[in-house]
Amino acid sequence: MTPLETNGEEALALSALVWTLSDAGRADRLLSLTGLTPDDLRAGTRDRGMLAAVLAFLEAHEPDLILCARILEVTPLDLVEARRRLEA
Repeated sequence: MTPLETNGEEALALSALVWTLSDAGRADRLLSLTGLTPDDLRAGTRDRGMLAAVLAFLEAHEPDLILCARILEVTPLDLVEARRRLEA
């Protein structure tokens, strides 16, 4: 079972957020492009809209989407589908 099947889209998005923040350059780009602040990220860990924004950020840069999916042992489509469900 993938993280998407066992823990839901929120858990997958949180894992993607942790992965995104593990690289300073990628973290800076996330904050710059989304307008989120570190406080927003801390406060938004249960906010489906904020989690969807993190996944949308990854979708916007395919190399990051693919690498994140590989590290999390899911498919890029799993990340995209999680974002869609979080936005619904």
